[in-house]
Amino acid sequence: MVSIALVEQVSVREKVVAFTFDDGPHPVYTHQVLEIFRRASGRATFFMIGKEMEAHPEIAAEVHREGHEIGNHTYTHPDLTKLTLKAAGEELQRAERLVQEITGQPTRCFRPPYFGVNDDILSLAAERGYQTIGAVNGDAKDWDNPGVEHILEHTRSAVKPGSVLIFHDGYGDRSETVEAVRVLVDELVAEGYRLVTVSELLRFSL
Repeated sequence: MVSIALVEQVSVREKVVAFTFDDGPHPVYTHQVLEIFRRASGRATFFMIGKEMEAHPEIAAEVHREGHEIGNHTYTHPDLTKLTLKAAGEELQRAERLVQEITGQPTRCFRPPYFGVNDDILSLAAERGYQTIGAVNGDAKDWDNPGVEHILEHTRSAVKPGSVLIFHDGYGDRSETVEAVRVLVDELVAEGYRLVTVSELLRFSL
């Protein structure tokens, strides 16, 4: 059952957390993120932009091949609330087609660019079978390159079992994000967390 709401925290009994990465795939930083998760035997969800998937289809295919989830982050990364519903639907559909071409299956997770949602966009996504995904650590603002310690502090204070975390592997210099994610993954695994995809996290929901 798809809920018409932005999901950022799930009620769970187990120590599971979902790392998500927006705006890729990127020829440098996506590979670095994959290496971190390979080492930790964890999985993540990558909310990819359609145009970036077209530019780097081999990286998107590698993400899928390594067992990670690819989510819909629209085709061109607009604020959907500023588009007509028809145009917003086309953004979702064009990205969906690319995900399906690369993975052979539809994606059921969607993250709106800039967290730009209203009731119409949430309903549109739900009608198309999408769960709209937020995150608990938006204050980390890794997209602004606020410094590794800022990203760490504002993620550590927000994370708990069942959390969805947002980071970015695309657009600009993401070296701070990669370093922060490396530290967080090590810490959370040491604390007994399992790193799962968003779809897996939703299946743990009580």
